[in-house]
Amino acid sequence: MTDDTPKNSEAEAESPRDRMLNSATELFQRNGVAATALSDIVERSGAPRGSLYHYFPGGKSQLTAEATARAGRQLGAMISLLTATRTPAETIRLMVGHFRQQLIDSDYTAGCPVAPGALEAGVDGPEVRRTAGEAFTAWEATVSAALWQRGLAAGEANALATLVISAIEGALVLGKAQQSTRALDRVEQALITHVESLLPSAAPDATRAIDA
Repeated sequence: MTDDTPKNSEAEAESPRDRMLNSATELFQRNGVAATALSDIVERSGAPRGSLYHYFPGGKSQLTAEATARAGRQLGAMISLLTATRTPAETIRLMVGHFRQQLIDSDYTAGCPVAPGALEAGVDGPEVRRTAGEAFTAWEATVSAALWQRGLAAGEANALATLVISAIEGALVLGKAQQSTRALDRVEQALITHVESLLPSAAPDATRAIDA
C-alpha cells in the first residue's frame, strides 16, 4: 500500500479544489467535522483566500460531503485491489496495517476519514451521512464478494464482511481514545482466526468463477 509516485509531482498537479478536499479530509480525521473551521481548511490547503465558496458554493456541507465521498472512493479502491490480489486473511492484515500506521504516524489522532461524516452530520448534513453510509456499504460489498468467491455462502459472506468493517472501524475509535494500537492488534488477530475457520479448506488461490 505504497505509492511510488513522487509526492512533489502530485502536489504540483493538484488544483486548489483538490488541495482543499485533501486538507478537509486530514483535518476531519484528526479534529472532527464540527471542530474544523473553513478557515482552517483554506489555510492548510494554501488555496487563495476567498476561493472556497467559488469551488464549494454549498459551503461546509458540500465540502464535507465531497471530502467524505472522495475518501470513501480512495479507501474503496485500496480494498478492491487487496481483495483481488490477496487472500482474505492477507487483506485484513493489510487493511489493519494501513490504519495502524496511520494512527502511529498521526500520534493517535487520525482515524477513519469517512467516520466523521457518519458520526457528526446533523440535521444540516443529511447528504454527508448518506455519503458515508454509501462508502461503508461499498466496502462491505467488496469484502463480501471476495469471501463468496472463496467459497462462503452469500449470507455468511455478507455477515462476515459487515463484521470485518465494523470491527476495524470500532478498533480505530478505541485506538484514538486509548492512544494505542492494542484494539487494532487484537481485532486483526481475532478476525483472521475467525475468517480462516470459516473458509473452505481449499487452495488459497481457488476462487469461484463469476458468470459473465
